[in-house]
Parts: sequence; structure tokens; C-alpha cells
Amino acid sequence: MRNVISLAHLSLDGFMAGPNADMSFISMNQEMIDHIYLLIRTADLAVYGRITYELMESYWPGQVDAGTPLEREHARWYMAVDKLVASRRSKVDIVEAVRTAKQAAGGDIMVFASPTLMQTLIAADLIDAYLLTIQPVLVGSGLKLFPTMDRQHLALTDSHTFSNGVISARYTVKR
Repeated sequence: MRNVISLAHLSLDGFMAGPNADMSFISMNQEMIDHIYLLIRTADLAVYGRITYELMESYWPGQVDAGTPLEREHARWYMAVDKLVASRRSKVDIVEAVRTAKQAAGGDIMVFASPTLMQTLIAADLIDAYLLTIQPVLVGSGLKLFPTMDRQHLALTDSHTFSNGVISARYTVKR
């Protein structure tokens, strides 16, 4: 069975975005990219909400022959990886699609950003691990990854502190 991993950037107070969908508080540097991209490469299915997908689709295809070597490598991964996109406009039942994909052979399934999608998959008990970058900032209000939910016990399986004060933490769901 494949693992479904939720990848999210969070403020220290748990927000994925501030007021008006502001994500300017998210800090990335080459050290973080090197670390996180190693983990992303374990996935052979990427799951996006429609808005996140549209953002990715407008950027990454243009980086295949541009940008840094790591950006080109990630762009090639993005172009090659199978994608599943959740949308209210689609007839695809995203919970059933992820549940089916999880039972199939293959690498990890990575869910990128997309807080509404993540909350749906959390409620369906489909998330096996959380890969979080915890940003050294308090946002105060906005869009939370975990607004309300039942208690879920986690085990810290990996952590790394970067020179810019960001912490990467991987938690596995205890079942």
C-alpha cells in the first residue's frame, strides 16, 4: 500500500495562508529546496486542488529549460509525474480516487498545499504522513491546515532545522 503524504508550509501558529490568501511569509532557500526535493522525488503521483494545480501548471512547464539546475530537475519531475486534480467542477470523487490510488502499486502519493483538499483527505483518514515546513512567523489569522478535526496521534519520524530558522518535520499518523 502506498503512503499519502501531505506537504504544507505553515506559520508557527498553524496558518497555510494569512488574510487574503497571503503566503508571502513562506521562506525558501536552496538548503530547504535540496532537502525537500529529495523527499518529493519518492512520489510518483501528485495530488493538487484546482487552484494549486493552476498555479503549478502556469509555472513549472516553463522551467524545464530555464532556472537553476534544481528547478529544471523539479520541472522535469513535475512534467513526468502522474497528477490527480480535485475540483468542485469535476465529476471525479477525489476521496475514492485517492483511496484507489493508495491501494495500487507505486511510490508515495504527495498532496501539495491545497488546504481544502487536505482537510477532505484528513477527514477520510487517507493521510499517512505530514511533511511540514514550519516558518518562524506568527500570522495571526487566515487559512489553517487543521481548523477542526478529531484528535490524531502522530510520530515524529524526521526533522531538520535550516539556517533561516525554518524547521522541516515529518510526522507519521499512528493507527
